[in-house]
Amino acid sequence: MIDFFFALIAAALNSGAERSESGAVVLAAPAPAVVEAPAVAPTPSVALGDNVSVGTGSVIIGGGLLDGTSDSVQPVAPAVAPAPALPEFNMAVVPAGLVAEPQTPSGKFTTAAEVKPILNATKGNWVAVREYGGKDLLYVSHLWGWRCGLAAMAISVNGEPMQNWPLPACHMKDATPNAMLEEDGLPYLSLRLGAVQTIDIQIVYDDLSMDRASFERGNVLIP
Repeated sequence: MIDFFFALIAAALNSGAERSESGAVVLAAPAPAVVEAPAVAPTPSVALGDNVSVGTGSVIIGGGLLDGTSDSVQPVAPAVAPAPALPEFNMAVVPAGLVAEPQTPSGKFTTAAEVKPILNATKGNWVAVREYGGKDLLYVSHLWGWRCGLAAMAISVNGEPMQNWPLPACHMKDATPNAMLEEDGLPYLSLRLGAVQTIDIQIVYDDLSMDRASFERGNVLIP
């Protein structure tokens, strides 16, 4: 009987039972299952000066490494478009001895200061081509109409060498000095029908600043 009792205790111990303080034999609670945490991908390091995408833009990192808490993020400056090329002026056709004139407004549009804003705003009207009488008539009436603020004008047709076109005198004693009178001549050239394809105009203001423009026949052809 005693042997049976000890055998029973041994069996309980071998099966994972535990003895309580009171001497009673109790079964041991099963060990909790071990759950492995998922692997965490390492936070990538971004070196100083790296270009990275953030949202919809691109930034350059400054002041150390970017680890998600860096407050040193500097926007990339946008690319600066190159400045437009300045026009090339033909100095060979500028009359010698021109002297800059005073720019005191006269109220009659006789200075560069007064006519330059107008000619800048109406550059598309500097010249016009009209087919008339079996000829191409190339007009410069618009420039002649503001000539009192000009010192010189030159023209080239179809890429031919530019030539100076003398301006009529201003009628300073009249109420409208820029008016075109009969003695001023005709403000156009007469050429073969269909001959004018391109026109280049260069002007010198009476403050000796300069401007120029180029035109295609179709853009300045009038009925």
